[in-house]
Amino acid sequence: MQPPESAVIPGCRIRKARTSDVEAVQRIVNDFARQGLMLSRSRAELYDNLRDFHVCQGPDGLVGACALHVAWEDLGEIKSLGVVPAYQGRGVGAALVRACLAEARDLGLGRVFVLTYHPGFFGRLGFAEVSKEHLPQKVWGECVKCVKFPDCNEVAMLWTAAAEASGHGPAGAG
Repeated sequence: MQPPESAVIPGCRIRKARTSDVEAVQRIVNDFARQGLMLSRSRAELYDNLRDFHVCQGPDGLVGACALHVAWEDLGEIKSLGVVPAYQGRGVGAALVRACLAEARDLGLGRVFVLTYHPGFFGRLGFAEVSKEHLPQKVWGECVKCVKFPDCNEVAMLWTAAAEASGHGPAGAG
């Protein structure tokens, strides 16, 4: 089930990505990759994984993107979260992550992880810090391709549907 488009801030909405968004998503993601904040993505990778992405459509084009990748039977990953500088701090990133978590629930994923340099941001969205050793599929998947491997200083964080359901995660907070 595809989540409906939703308003974030005046003039902006969250929606699933379309093929016509790939160039803008690549620009957003690779701007952060050049700063060493995430892995770069080729256009071919983005087309291959387009269904993973939610985007934030602003008045003048895309202002943010975020992907939910299914990693295993009950495990997903938040990837490639980026918001253009003019829209940072306005709730766009949180809305994109919430859209991905809603999709995770719809897919039956009980856990979603992220590797991040911004643990406070994800903590406010119900993620808790975990040891990277809890994420073997990730460590031996994309991480080995990163120039920072094995000396990465990203923080591993995990969201669980069970914690959210028990009131330990701010499901609709924002």
